Amino acid sequence: MSQEQVNNPLQGIKLATMLEQLYLEYGWETLGQLIPIKCFQNNPNYKSSLKFLRTTPWERAKVETLYLKTLANKKG
Repeated sequence: MSQEQVNNPLQGIKLATMLEQLYLEYGWETLGQLIPIKCFQNNPNYKSSLKFLRTTPWERAKVETLYLKTLANKKG
Protein backbone atom coordinates (compact mmCIF):
# COMPACT_ATOMS: atom_id res chain seq x y z
CA MET A 1 0.00 0.00 0.00
CA SER A 2 1.42 3.41 -0.91
CA GLN A 3 1.44 6.25 1.57
CA GLU A 4 0.05 9.57 0.47
CA GLN A 5 2.41 12.47 0.94
CA VAL A 6 0.33 14.93 2.86
CA ASN A 7 1.48 18.56 2.56
CA ASN A 8 4.07 17.76 -0.11
CA PRO A 9 3.97 20.70 -2.53
CA LEU A 10 5.85 18.69 -5.16
CA GLN A 11 3.42 15.79 -5.25
CA GLY A 12 2.29 15.16 -8.80
CA ILE A 13 4.87 17.52 -10.36
CA LYS A 14 7.32 15.79 -12.67
CA LEU A 15 11.01 16.65 -12.71
CA ALA A 16 10.70 17.47 -16.41
CA THR A 17 8.01 20.04 -15.62
CA MET A 18 10.12 21.63 -12.89
CA LEU A 19 13.15 21.80 -15.17
CA GLU A 20 11.16 23.30 -18.04
CA GLN A 21 9.61 25.98 -15.83
CA LEU A 22 12.97 26.85 -14.26
CA TYR A 23 14.55 27.09 -17.72
CA LEU A 24 11.77 29.39 -18.93
CA GLU A 25 12.13 31.53 -15.80
CA TYR A 26 15.93 31.76 -15.65
CA GLY A 27 17.55 30.28 -18.75
CA TRP A 28 20.48 27.86 -18.71
CA GLU A 29 23.11 30.47 -17.87
CA THR A 30 21.36 31.70 -14.73
CA LEU A 31 20.42 28.15 -13.73
CA GLY A 32 24.10 27.26 -13.97
CA GLN A 33 24.91 30.13 -11.62
CA LEU A 34 22.13 29.34 -9.14
CA ILE A 35 22.85 25.60 -9.15
CA PRO A 36 26.46 25.17 -10.30
CA ILE A 37 26.37 21.73 -11.88
CA LYS A 38 27.86 20.74 -15.23
CA CYS A 39 24.57 19.72 -16.80
CA PHE A 40 23.47 23.38 -16.54
CA GLN A 41 26.84 24.91 -17.45
CA ASN A 42 28.34 22.83 -20.29
CA ASN A 43 26.16 22.41 -23.38
CA PRO A 44 22.94 22.18 -21.36
CA ASN A 45 19.80 20.54 -22.70
CA TYR A 46 16.70 18.90 -21.25
CA LYS A 47 17.61 15.31 -22.03
CA SER A 48 21.07 15.30 -20.46
CA SER A 49 19.95 17.41 -17.50
CA LEU A 50 16.99 15.13 -16.75
CA LYS A 51 19.17 12.03 -17.02
CA PHE A 52 21.71 13.49 -14.59
CA LEU A 53 19.13 14.79 -12.11
CA ARG A 54 17.25 11.49 -12.04
CA THR A 55 20.41 9.68 -10.94
CA THR A 56 21.71 12.23 -8.41
CA PRO A 57 19.19 12.85 -5.63
CA TRP A 58 21.28 15.53 -3.88
CA GLU A 59 21.35 17.67 -7.04
CA ARG A 60 17.68 16.98 -7.74
CA ALA A 61 16.93 18.30 -4.24
CA LYS A 62 18.62 21.59 -5.18
CA VAL A 63 16.42 21.85 -8.29
CA GLU A 64 13.29 21.10 -6.24
CA THR A 65 14.25 23.74 -3.65
CA LEU A 66 14.81 26.38 -6.35
CA TYR A 67 11.50 25.42 -7.95
CA LEU A 68 9.63 25.87 -4.67
CA LYS A 69 11.36 29.23 -3.99
CA THR A 70 10.47 30.39 -7.49
CA LEU A 71 6.81 29.44 -6.98
CA ALA A 72 6.75 31.19 -3.61
CA ASN A 73 8.21 34.37 -5.12
CA LYS A 74 5.58 34.39 -7.86
CA LYS A 75 2.74 33.97 -5.36
CA GLY A 76 4.06 36.49 -2.89
